[in-house]
Amino acid sequence: MNIEVPPSQNQESVDDQRQEGDSEGLELDDTAGSSEPRLRETPEDILFEAAVNTLAFHPNQDILAAGDVDGDVFVYSYSCWEDGNKELWSSGHHLKSCRDSAFTSDGQQLFTVSKDKSIHILSTEEGKLIKRIPKAHDSPLNCLLLIDENLFATGDDNGMLKVWDLRRGTSFMEMKNHEEYISDMVIDENKKMLLTASGDGTMGVFNIKRRRFELLSEYQSGDLTSVSIMKRGKKVVCGSNEGTIYLFNWNGFGATSDRFAVKAESIDCMVPITDNIVCTGSMDGVIRAINILPNRVVGTVGQHPGEPIEQLAKSRDGKFLASCAHDQKVKFWDMSSLSSIVVDVYRKRKKNKQLPALSRKAFGGADDFFSDLREETGEGKSTGDQEDSNEDESDDSDSD
Repeated sequence: MNIEVPPSQNQESVDDQRQEGDSEGLELDDTAGSSEPRLRETPEDILFEAAVNTLAFHPNQDILAAGDVDGDVFVYSYSCWEDGNKELWSSGHHLKSCRDSAFTSDGQQLFTVSKDKSIHILSTEEGKLIKRIPKAHDSPLNCLLLIDENLFATGDDNGMLKVWDLRRGTSFMEMKNHEEYISDMVIDENKKMLLTASGDGTMGVFNIKRRRFELLSEYQSGDLTSVSIMKRGKKVVCGSNEGTIYLFNWNGFGATSDRFAVKAESIDCMVPITDNIVCTGSMDGVIRAINILPNRVVGTVGQHPGEPIEQLAKSRDGKFLASCAHDQKVKFWDMSSLSSIVVDVYRKRKKNKQLPALSRKAFGGADDFFSDLREETGEGKSTGDQEDSNEDESDDSDSD
């Protein structure tokens, strides 16, 4: 049976509801506002089920690829909005650990290499396997370098370098001049000279245009783990597992021109941020920003506390640095402060002083939960405060 509400009674109830709504309007608005997504300084951390070995940023879009120790590849879109990171697709084609990855210059394809000795080429849009090169090397693959739209290079655990031509579908250079694994590779702007860092303590120089091996550098005391070209192509920078940075002059690859020790257990990876500053990842889990000539550790960008860092990557616009470590997390760091850093040749950092934080999330930064607890030891000082306190003091060591 339907019960009709008298118009007067109905109107009264409506008026009562409106009055309640008016009296509670502020509270309702506050509740609605708090549920809206919050804009962050950096994208949120991404947690994986296994440790991530490799990271690659898309050249044109806010997309990040990650490969883990199980051989899985994940592609995410990232955003500074809260809960803005979204998994686009994943691939499990590799049978063993995915060790390196890179997007093509147009962003249409993603290359990956694995401990299973295979090379995979995936479509960025859907994650479809376009091409697979099984048994590309006789030993597990360790690193990858895309040279141009047709050429790419791979290095393995046994020191073998191969340069591939996609038009031919095969490699046209195969050279084994290293005694140990190839850890990293880089090529100059002219796409002519390819440099390799190796676990045997040497840097290799290969002429891609003439398809020949040029020379090996002198042996260093530790494994060379990373290599970068800086100072407008005039300097080559190599990191080592002993925490030492080695500098070479361009066309003076045989012997180091300079070296300096960083107070870190190791330098396992590096990525140039500007023409003078490189960020390094270490076994102690700290990401350091290092100025080259004068050689100074200028501060910390971020950290994976106590977890060795596997790889670093810089976003397409240079705003973010991404890092992966054994804690199964990919973290994002704000890089905006690094482009404005100018290191004074005549000012040296005071010995045993805590490194300044160069991002809000770094130890001692504004967003560091423990920064207040460390103020008594001076670790909570800002970059400017530390520089001011060190202005009139110098130290014989240029590095931290």
